[in-house]
Amino acid sequence: MSGAVAMEASRRRTRHSANGKASERGQQPAQWGRAWEVDWFSLISVIGLLCFAPFIVFYFVMACDQYQCSVSQPLLDLFRGETTLLSIWAQAPSFTWSAAKIYAIWVSFQLFLYMCVPDVTHKFIPGYVGGVQDGARTPAGLINKYEINGLQCWLITHALWYANAQHFHWFSPTIIFDHWIPLMWCANILGYAVSSFAFIKAYLFPTNSEDCKFTGNVFYNYMMGIEFNPRVGKWFDFKLFFNGRPGIVGWTLINLSYMAKQQEMYGHVTNSMVLVNVLQAIYVLDFFWNEAWYLKTIDICHDHFGWYLGWGDCVWLPYLYTLQGLYLVYHPVQLSTLHALAVLLLGLVGYYIFRSTNHQKDLFRRTEGSCSIWGRKPAFIECSYRSADGGVHRSKLMTSGFWGVARHLNYTGDLMGSLAYCAACGFGHVLPYFYIVYMTILLVHRCMRDEHRCGSKYGKDWKRYTDAVPYRLVPGLF
Repeated sequence: MSGAVAMEASRRRTRHSANGKASERGQQPAQWGRAWEVDWFSLISVIGLLCFAPFIVFYFVMACDQYQCSVSQPLLDLFRGETTLLSIWAQAPSFTWSAAKIYAIWVSFQLFLYMCVPDVTHKFIPGYVGGVQDGARTPAGLINKYEINGLQCWLITHALWYANAQHFHWFSPTIIFDHWIPLMWCANILGYAVSSFAFIKAYLFPTNSEDCKFTGNVFYNYMMGIEFNPRVGKWFDFKLFFNGRPGIVGWTLINLSYMAKQQEMYGHVTNSMVLVNVLQAIYVLDFFWNEAWYLKTIDICHDHFGWYLGWGDCVWLPYLYTLQGLYLVYHPVQLSTLHALAVLLLGLVGYYIFRSTNHQKDLFRRTEGSCSIWGRKPAFIECSYRSADGGVHRSKLMTSGFWGVARHLNYTGDLMGSLAYCAACGFGHVLPYFYIVYMTILLVHRCMRDEHRCGSKYGKDWKRYTDAVPYRLVPGLF
């Protein structure tokens, strides 16, 4: 409990002066990350997610395996008494040691690439930022260093996958699909193991006790995390590894395995499967190309590491973000040329907005405003905030370019891309559209969380910013 004591001390280290204004040593530090205290609604939500999220993943995967991707049929069969929960469970493939071996090799290989192969791609790929990079300042005032080698890991992994498929034939390209449900049990084991380890570590040997948050509620602490940047040794960072690898590296391999299975089953690959693979590969490659920029995003800058990230990155991401490809294995939709072009256009326009918005922010931040946005010098609002160590820091909030159109237009572009993935599957079933529903909830909630944090962090300066840029996602509507 020494971490909790240290954090409580840091909370009380600062005070407001008598006139209500923050003094140089007395201003309350900005409340970053998750909450200090938990209301009943948050607690009920947390317990609900802990209980039901694993069943949601199982339900969707089971629906494809046993009911041809029908979301409603299992419920109707249960209601009519034509099946039981036990019979559904009995038909689901169970844990296998073959799957455990595959999963252990996969995670170990990604761990090896992450820890033991320093990035060299930044030395010969123009414009790519890799190698050792600084992260954002933590609430306690620390700046961690990271080894950025995600693009290199992705390239090595996919080069080996291609070499195996074309030349070595060590394993079938359909290996992931063929072991999909047994692999899910393995992913759950890792997700719960790493989340539990991070939870215990925060109490017994935190990496930095002043970047921990203890609410006093065990469920909230377990789910949302206590430590801000849990690490083992100098370089193994839990958040960066599990956010970026093995789930996101695996995303494109999972889609390739689905494509190979479609080829095996039907003798051809549909244009819808090609679209899903291409559009999602663009997103994944964008993530790794901009991994250094990712260090400044909400996942790394504000979220603590708990079950939400640990289990979510191991299970939720690879199993639910790839539902479109899984659906197309069971339903090989061949789109009309017009439909396919519309999906491609929606996906590319969404990506352009997503990437351009983030690029403007990154350019503005790197040059401290000494740049050109849409042909003009960018306008901004200057803010100040105080970290837990008592230091006063300044920041600038841009009100030009896409950031003058809406406060989170990058999320709008992300949602357009998400809708394109779903629309590539046609309109025969609801299941592929779970992703856009989930992403809308996730990004709107993240938008609200981000704005609540910024309001706490910047105070009246944030109010000035929201007055200058009144819309969040959709200009004129929201």
